[in-house]
Amino acid sequence: MKKIIIAITIVMIFSVLHAGKYAGDFLSIGQGVEALGMGSAFVGKADNCSAIYWNAAGLSQIRKNEVSLMMSILYEGLATYNSITFAKPLPNDVTIATSWKRLEIDDIPVFLESHMTNTTLDQRLTFYWLELPGTPDDYFKSIDDVFQFAFSKHINHDLNFGWSFFKLPADFHFGGNVKYIKRKLHENIGSGVGFDFSFLIKTDMGILLDVDWLGKLIYGVNFQDIGGTVIGWDTASEHEDEILMNTKSGIAIVQPLPFIKSEITFVYDFDYVYDTEKHYGLEYNYNDAVFFRIGSNDSNFSTGAGVRLSKVEINYALIANNLGNTNRVNLQIFF
Repeated sequence: MKKIIIAITIVMIFSVLHAGKYAGDFLSIGQGVEALGMGSAFVGKADNCSAIYWNAAGLSQIRKNEVSLMMSILYEGLATYNSITFAKPLPNDVTIATSWKRLEIDDIPVFLESHMTNTTLDQRLTFYWLELPGTPDDYFKSIDDVFQFAFSKHINHDLNFGWSFFKLPADFHFGGNVKYIKRKLHENIGSGVGFDFSFLIKTDMGILLDVDWLGKLIYGVNFQDIGGTVIGWDTASEHEDEILMNTKSGIAIVQPLPFIKSEITFVYDFDYVYDTEKHYGLEYNYNDAVFFRIGSNDSNFSTGAGVRLSKVEINYALIANNLGNTNRVNLQIFF
């Protein structure tokens, strides 16, 4: 029954693609485990290689090679969503990254129209032997692949507020990525190329407010699918879908607690491609070794935890959803 519901849902989604809306909804699932455990509030933090999705500008905060492998089972086993990402710092405060992610739904049932040939609705309702069979004629899978390449640059600049005031140190990060999207639905394939541009600004609240113990204030913006991303299908009608441009904004406050070897990060994001969605997240970091996370993604609860041992970090996240809870696990390697 669940597979039949999924099949009907896909058909309904595919039918509304003619209006252009929701064409890129599979992209909104997000990337990474840390971010998802914090309610998908990561635009202002963006400090690991999953920033290639949330805010590519944040990639230049990474100063070690980083590989991330993610595996997730969505909606109580109805779909899988996996990814691999690699980020490499270069000289002059530049970082590049590449990523591949795949959403896959297997065993979607097919019911052929031939069962309805030469019969009317009234006849099928009246004579039970003319009703549609409950056994599918075939099965197919839906596959969505996204390949990304990103570039990020860090610039440090002191903001001068005049001789009678002070200089405020600020870190500016700029980034962008190009993505190739390939979708396969039954026997048809659609593909397209999109572009994102983003920036991130980080400053010291201790200097700004003249309170020594305060931490960092970060603001980030990611313009996704600038100008809209067109997905062209190989159908007879050469149908096209448009992934609408989305703007993600985020604020993060990173507060060190040196007396207990800890750090707390508060994050808030919002985006409005269709309607405004708000995301809230909190992370507790003990000694850069143990992490606890909690968040809210448009009123959907999420939580997670992580452990870092030397050059390896393992993270887990649980995300609540009306279609079923999602479990995600990832492995990060630093070298």
